[in-house]
Amino acid sequence: MLKTSPVLFIFRGVSDMAKLNTVTMRVDENLVKQAEFLCEDMGLTLSTFYTMLLKAIVRTRSIPFKIQANDPFYSEKNQEYLMGSIRELEAGHGQEHELILN
Repeated sequence: MLKTSPVLFIFRGVSDMAKLNTVTMRVDENLVKQAEFLCEDMGLTLSTFYTMLLKAIVRTRSIPFKIQANDPFYSEKNQEYLMGSIRELEAGHGQEHELILN
């Protein structure tokens, strides 16, 4: 089980820039420490980074990084295998099979 601790982020409200809101979430303690270390190395606090993230989401109306499931079909190894198979078929090697319909 992950060890989690509450992390408080303070960011400016969207409708009233003078008002601050508090966001509380449970995050793995090691993840928080690593993120704080990296943010500090860039001259940021975790709170500042979180504010930047929220502003980017609002400005672009999207998540500013790619989110995807780990589907083994799309793994680099499988894609290389499939491309090799396609090259073999295009070179005239391979067997033709009947299509099986349910």
